[in-house]
Amino acid sequence: MTVTPILQPVDARSTQSQTTPGIEAPWVAAMLAFVALFAHPISLLARDWWTNPEAGHGLLLFPVACWFVWRIGLSPTRRPHRGLGLGILIASVLLRYLSGLAAELFTMRLSALGALVGLTTFAFGLGQVRRWWLPFLLLLLSIPLPEIVIQTLSAPLQLRASRLGAYLLTTRHVQVRLDGNVIQLRGQQLFVTEACSGLRSLTALLSLGVLTSALWLRLTISRAFVVLATIPVAIFLNGVRVFLTGFLVYFVDPKMGRGFMHLSEGWLMFLVAFLVLGLVTWVVSRIENYRAPEVDSA
Repeated sequence: MTVTPILQPVDARSTQSQTTPGIEAPWVAAMLAFVALFAHPISLLARDWWTNPEAGHGLLLFPVACWFVWRIGLSPTRRPHRGLGLGILIASVLLRYLSGLAAELFTMRLSALGALVGLTTFAFGLGQVRRWWLPFLLLLLSIPLPEIVIQTLSAPLQLRASRLGAYLLTTRHVQVRLDGNVIQLRGQQLFVTEACSGLRSLTALLSLGVLTSALWLRLTISRAFVVLATIPVAIFLNGVRVFLTGFLVYFVDPKMGRGFMHLSEGWLMFLVAFLVLGLVTWVVSRIENYRAPEVDSA
């Protein structure tokens, strides 16, 4: 199965020629209604992007998604789906109301994205939604997960990183005793906290996997493989980070396990993970190019 390339040239003249006169007033009314309904969850989302380290990748994903919307542009053959678009809008507004009553931020923010999809479907049709699938997916990934999901995912990731880090330390002949997510060293303890679970780097790396696979790969199965490959890469490199911290604490200085050095290790491991992801994408793209004649003939 082949997928249409993401970036396609936009004919500005054809777009302008299909603009219906007199639609400015309905669009202004729709935008005002959207702002009135979703200004609160969007402002809270922007605040989380700025203040919450777990959601900081949204500061990158949002402008990138906006750039893709502008770069891809509108389809020259647009067929609005009024009924479906109106149904999505009504469902999104209802979700916004119910999530507001329950004070549930994730679904409240999700309703804003659903309203954007509904407006796009109502005005331009499902074809335009498919054309903008990457910006919509990036916006979805920029919404922080609910706290209960974060807590559920962090615990097993902490334990996995602790076990992997402890195992790698034993390969360097370091005496280690593992107690849950606490690594006992000689006179030192390494506590793998929730912040060190790797969930933050996993979320950011998944977003980068979606972006790189969409830009450089053509087949759906290839893109899915690259995105799924980010999970073991992030988990393994987070275990390596725990090992590196324990190694420096044991052989160099206990202060290496906290402060700037600990933070810089996290950035270094994320950079390595991004390079590994780029290498995986390059290898998959080479396989695609090698099999291109067979795919085209099929």
